Amino acid sequence: MIFVTLGTQDKSFERLLDAVQKQIDLGNIKDEVIVQSGYTKFKSKDMKIFDLVNRDKFDEYMSNCSLLITHGGVGSIIGGLNHGKKVIAAARLKKYKEHTNDHQIQIIEAFSNEGYILSLDDFDKLDTVLKEAESFKPKKFISNTNKFASKLSEYIDNH
Repeated sequence: MIFVTLGTQDKSFERLLDAVQKQIDLGNIKDEVIVQSGYTKFKSKDMKIFDLVNRDKFDEYMSNCSLLITHGGVGSIIGGLNHGKKVIAAARLKKYKEHTNDHQIQIIEAFSNEGYILSLDDFDKLDTVLKEAESFKPKKFISNTNKFASKLSEYIDNH
């Protein structure tokens, strides 16, 4: 199963769902596709689309998917990595009114450059990235939250 999550951003990200639908139509995606679409309205006879799902259902889909396709939100990317999933991430872009700026490009680039995820920069090349995902071995993600919290506490204690 492929899980597509578009987060809860209040802007549409139809472009990504169009790209996924195209790959289904071409026969390049044969798996079941479940989508958490947020505010993106999209109709598909092939994908199971939910606006928002509760945390338990979200975790179930995340746990059961073989591939996560997501927007460039840090929470979505790290969620997939923490579940040990292969992640393809695509940036919401300002020029398409998908976000207020293009910061997701840098987020995706940082995770991709470190070997954690695959980046989808050209939506017409989703088929190529899907093929790459078949043999992709993501680098194990280790959060530095505890290290950061420790340094912050140390700073507060000393100042």
